[in-house]
Formats: sequence, C-alpha cells, structure tokens
Amino acid sequence: MKDLSYGNEGKLILKFALPMLVGNIFQQLYNVVDSIVVGKFIGKAALAAVGTSGPIIFLLVSFIIGITMGFTVVVSQYFGAKQLDNVKKAIDTLYIFMFFTSIAVSVTGILLSKMIFSLIDLSPAIIPDAVLFLNIFLAGLIFLFGYNGTSAILRGLGDSKTPLYFLIGSVGLNIILDLIFVPMLHWGIWSVAVATVISEAVAFTAQIIYLNRYHKVVKFSLTKLKFDHDIFIKSIRIGIPTGMQQTFVAAGMVALYWVVNQFGVDANAAYSAAGRIDSFAALPAMSFSVALSTFVGQNLGANRPDRVKSGLRATLIMTSTISLIVSVITVLFAQSLMRMFTNDPVVISMGRDYLVIIGSTYILFSLMFVINGVLRGAGDTLVPMFISLFSLWVVRIPVAFLLSQNHAIGLHGIWWSIPIGWFSGVVLYYWYYRLGKWKTKVVVKYGQK
Repeated sequence: MKDLSYGNEGKLILKFALPMLVGNIFQQLYNVVDSIVVGKFIGKAALAAVGTSGPIIFLLVSFIIGITMGFTVVVSQYFGAKQLDNVKKAIDTLYIFMFFTSIAVSVTGILLSKMIFSLIDLSPAIIPDAVLFLNIFLAGLIFLFGYNGTSAILRGLGDSKTPLYFLIGSVGLNIILDLIFVPMLHWGIWSVAVATVISEAVAFTAQIIYLNRYHKVVKFSLTKLKFDHDIFIKSIRIGIPTGMQQTFVAAGMVALYWVVNQFGVDANAAYSAAGRIDSFAALPAMSFSVALSTFVGQNLGANRPDRVKSGLRATLIMTSTISLIVSVITVLFAQSLMRMFTNDPVVISMGRDYLVIIGSTYILFSLMFVINGVLRGAGDTLVPMFISLFSLWVVRIPVAFLLSQNHAIGLHGIWWSIPIGWFSGVVLYYWYYRLGKWKTKVVVKYGQK
C-alpha cells in the first residue's frame, strides 16, 4: 500500500503509473497474441471474427467496469482518510457485487451474441466463428471480473506492483497455450478463447491465494464477505455515470464497426488489426490517468486539494512526451506493424492508412484521458459522462458515417472521425475542469467518521 498524499507529485504518479503501464501492456498482449495467431494461422476471416468480438465484449462488461471504478475511488478516499474499517467493507461489497453481475452478464451475452453480430452487419460467413469465440470467453467472465476487481482494489490502496506480477504470469500462460492449441495442435478459433479463460482463472486463483497469506487489508473468504449498503450506494453514485459512459463508448465502438462493415471483410480485418496496435498506443495515457485518479482521490480524502493541480501538470507533461514518441514510431512503422497480423496486401494497405491518420493525433487522446482522470478521482463522473457521449455520439459516429459516404474520402472518413471526436472531448473536458465544480464532489474527507 502506498500513501500518495505526501512527496513529490510527479515522481509519485510516475512510480505508481509505470507498473500499471507495464501491466496494461501485458494485458493487451492477450488480445494481440490472439489476433496474430488467428490471423497468421487461420486467416483474415477468423481475424475479423476475433477483432469484432472485442468491442462486443467491452459493450457487455463496460457498465460493470465503470461501477468498479466507483469502488476504486471510494477505497482510495477511505484509505487517504485512514479509515481502514471502511476500506475492508468496500472491498467485501465489491466482491459480492462482482460475483452476481458476472453471472448475469455471462448469461445475457451468450443468449444475445448471435443477434448482436447480425445487427452490426457482420458477414454471415464470419458470424459462427465470432459467436463461438465470444460465448466461450463469456463463460469464463467470472474470472476476468474477479481478477480485474482485485487489481482495481489494490490500485486504490496505492499498490500497482502486485497486480502486475500476476498479470505477467497470466499473459505468459496465455501465449504458451495459444501457440500449443493453434500452430501445434491445429485447433480452431475456439481454442484461442479457451486459452484466455484458463489464463484468467489461473491468475485470479493465484492472486487470491497470495493475498490471503500476505496482504494486510485485502482478504478473500466467501464465508466472511459482508455487504455494506451505505458504501454500495456511495460507490454506485460514482460508478453509474462512469459505467454509463463506458457503455456508450463501447456501443460507439460497435457502431463504428457497423460503418466499417459496409466496406467488407478486408476493411474489418484491417480495422481489427490496426485497432490492436492502436490499443497499445493508448496505454500510457490510460495508465497515467488511472494513477492520477488514485492520486487525486487520496489527496482529496486527506484534505490536500492543493496537490491536485501540480499532479495534473506533471502528468500532462509526461503523457504528452510519451504520446509524441509513440506517434512518430507508429507513423514511421505503420506498414511493418500491420505485417505482424496478416500477409494480405489489401488489409495491410487499409490498416497502414488508419495508423498514419490516427497515430499522428495520439496527443489528443492523451490530453482527454488525463484531464478526465482528475474529475474521476474527485468522484465527479456525471458531467464527464455527458461530455464523453457528446464527443462520441454527436461528433465521431455521425462524422464517420457522413464522411465515409463521400466516395472521394471513403474509408478514410471513418479513420478521421476518431481524432475529430478526441479534439471535441479535449475542449469540453478542459472547459469543465477550469470551472472547478469537481472540487466539491469528494466523497470522503479527512477526519470524517
């Protein structure tokens, strides 16, 4: 556990964010290795099936992820206020919530999977593989929720290293299983999903065994879990807007796939592969944003709001520098990066264009995410939810559809809609941050009983 309310702001955030960044890189390897193995050894149709499943999975779990973020904010603020009893109650309540919601989401997703793929105009030839992959993944959702929920709790307590160790082991196991199941045993797309579920189950089990033996605060016992109604209400008040925001973002990703699908299987495969690379490029901003949220939560809980502005400034400098470096690498090596996933020249060309357009504007994504990190850490999630919805559903999706209808622009119009949406988000988030209303949203104050 790490107290972030004392010490140099920039150094604290950097040290806290780096393990998370490394962990998120390994987390993305789940998806990237799946796509590489499928694209190279099964084909571009299977690559499109796996790629399309990603946004569907995110759509199904995004609301619960948002609620979990609400619990993380509450845990970090209670920890900043030194209220360890309430920290334990919040952890117990989160575990109970995740158990029941994981079952509900799994059943719902499996029942609706075929219909969802049909609604986004996925090629009928691809749908059976996509449904099979998605349903196997959803069957093991309880392990994903359990692992990610525990990791979120630890980050709220200032511990970003422990989740990293288990994640590295999980990803390593997933890679080994992928290479055994597909290239060696010649099993189909279903085996890739099985490898992911096995890896998540092993990670969550190992994590619980370790924490029960060595951690001072986080203990897991099915017979001793207690649900706290008041803490649950506090958490969901923060988490529901974030969950709704995540859900509409996920729905926007699915809607964008619907637009892409109008251009055929090649465009879908290109978007799926390039999106995997894109997800890596977004990780620094996302990791530093989460670190900043925990930093803000602890400092507001400890009644030290003066440190928030300097923490934001330091984070913006670090993430902007990283984003510019990543942009240069992505643009220069766009074609080589695409070749990792497929040998199809049409798919490579489409994906290269995507990476050149999107890769040159990563700094916009970075600015948007970091500013939102301050608001989320303060517990102010309602207005940011509306800003996110505006930038996605009023700007990005309509622009993607309208520009793509112009034959002179075509597929590039979809690519350009993404940074245009980011820009609108940056402007609105910064405007709201400058208003300062987020300062009044803190859930827990130092000395509060």
